[in-house]
Amino acid sequence: MPIYLAAEETLNVGQALAVDAPAQKGFFTVAFEDDGDTGYFYALDMRDDDNPVRDALHIYDVASVSDRTKPSTVKVGWSTDHTKAVLLINDYPHAVFDFQAEQGYCRTGFPPPASTGWSVSGHDWDDAALELFA
Repeated sequence: MPIYLAAEETLNVGQALAVDAPAQKGFFTVAFEDDGDTGYFYALDMRDDDNPVRDALHIYDVASVSDRTKPSTVKVGWSTDHTKAVLLINDYPHAVFDFQAEQGYCRTGFPPPASTGWSVSGHDWDDAALELFA
């Protein structure tokens, strides 16, 4: 998968962590957050000063993570055209944002589409999302 690494952090599931990963070019940013209860991945368009959040993807509920006592590695990679981002936890893809198509994909398929106009068909995972990085 040809990506460039925008962020890498050690994750202790259930301990507060925020990882911002802006694209090297353009106005797009993604962020991963573990707030102690859940893990979410956000798509942001920094041209909007009022509310840059375009979409949010549920990654996990802390209570449901079986190996949460072990440290993990969170990585965020961007496509070379700076319009697609992937969230990797222990090198396993958990979520993808495609800023051109305004679509997010995650393994949990949650939450339902918001009123932002993004991901109108839902957030269900599709392995074809990884082909966006080919």
